[in-house]
Amino acid sequence: MGEFNLNECYENTLNANFERALTLCLNNYSKEQLLNFLKKGNMPEKQFAALEINSINTQEEADVLISNLTGCDGKIREAVAFKLGEIISNNSQLFVKYPKIFADATIDINANICREIIEILKILKNNKEFAKSYVSYIKKFINNALETLDSFNFRDKKYTINKQLFKIYWCLEGLNIFVSYIDEDELFFILNKCATIQEYTIREKVALILKNNLHSNNLLELKSKLKNDENYYVKNV
Repeated sequence: MGEFNLNECYENTLNANFERALTLCLNNYSKEQLLNFLKKGNMPEKQFAALEINSINTQEEADVLISNLTGCDGKIREAVAFKLGEIISNNSQLFVKYPKIFADATIDINANICREIIEILKILKNNKEFAKSYVSYIKKFINNALETLDSFNFRDKKYTINKQLFKIYWCLEGLNIFVSYIDEDELFFILNKCATIQEYTIREKVALILKNNLHSNNLLELKSKLKNDENYYVKNV
């Protein structure tokens, strides 16, 4: 997620910020004005515009909205994710050029955004080019997180470890949507390592992916192995 300047996100004081939000809610704005807020506004203006806009009809409009899905204040990111969930099915072809942004949003620190993105990806999954590119980013995220976990020791803070587990959890959710676009040998390499992670929610996601129609002997053996797991949802793969 990119850096952003908090000073540019808010009004000078909390009261001014509240007053600006109130003013926005009490007025009607054209679509052009809302898009301008998304381009140049501060936090309350961008958040308001993202929630208020009711359609995206051109590539330029899509560019403006999607540019606020990452690298800005969390309230803006969440508003944009919510709005995308509402409107993307109407013009999904306008959003297939952003696999990297959607990959980054998959591992947003806000789980509400991650959940919304997973639902949005189900609409975009049939675009082959988007799917392949998205999967390539997600595989990199998982492999980097696994390498980072391997480098940790007992002195590392729990928060640092949980941050990597959080990334893996949501990446596995994303991979489950696009499993048909993944080489099964590569998939086995990822799932086999994830299946050894002590955190049960990760193993549950591994089991979820293994419920797909997979054929390689390695994946079938892993599926059989997980039937001995202590976790009910894992062993019932």
